Amino acid sequence: MARSLKKGPFADDHLLKKVQAIIDGKAPKKPIKTW
Repeated sequence: MARSLKKGPFADDHLLKKVQAIIDGKAPKKPIKTW
């Protein structure tokens, strides 16, 4: 079942931290495991 548009996308805090580290150049650019 899809998430409603009213709620918007869901991203957990620890995943956002990993993405931000890649954007800032503090982590290597490799796939992030999400499971």
